[in-house]
Amino acid sequence: MSNSISIWALMVSADPVVKCVMLLLLATSIYSWTIIFKRIGLLRQSRQEYKNFEHKFWTTGDISKLYNNSESSGCGLLGIFHSGFKAFTKLREVHKMPIANIIEEVQRALRVAIARESDRLDANLSILATIGSVSPYVGLFGTVWGIMHSFIALGSVQQATLSMVAPGISEALIATAMGLFVAIPASIAYNCFVAEAEVLLNHGDNFSEEFVGILARQLHGGRPTSEQDE
Repeated sequence: MSNSISIWALMVSADPVVKCVMLLLLATSIYSWTIIFKRIGLLRQSRQEYKNFEHKFWTTGDISKLYNNSESSGCGLLGIFHSGFKAFTKLREVHKMPIANIIEEVQRALRVAIARESDRLDANLSILATIGSVSPYVGLFGTVWGIMHSFIALGSVQQATLSMVAPGISEALIATAMGLFVAIPASIAYNCFVAEAEVLLNHGDNFSEEFVGILARQLHGGRPTSEQDE
């Protein structure tokens, strides 16, 4: 308990510039954890949505019926599926349009949908990366400034003692500790979120390839997408 009070006392008595650095790092930490908790919720929900749609897609015999009976929010595998199948149904109605051109346009629509999904999954990750890389330097700036201020104050005394130097250096080092406290969780979270987003996007890429193959087989005289195509 005495250590906590001592640290708090050092923070209160710190140089105004060091205090500003500490407050900045505290605000940054709160903002960083807000992003982290939101991304955890988003990725957990996305994993479940990907899993549910993949199961529904591969257990549904008629993808046209699946398209008509589902509403897309524009994200996830459902959003990718809707973008590709919407382009497919429009282009298939074009008179004498080559099959290769239809497939190419469907692939383009799927790539655009995957790019949107990538933007959604990667949102705010650059902020975490910036916080993780910059925070230690901000804390170091506070430490350097505090130590410099302490030594300048020593210039006005004839005999310097450890008891005169230690408090100033201690309060300055707190800034570095806070910088690391902010940077370490942000860096770990960034790496975890990037890896998770990459896994989900790989699912999207694999699904797109398989989906295009299904549509290509239908265009070449395979099973029709609905009874109206028979």
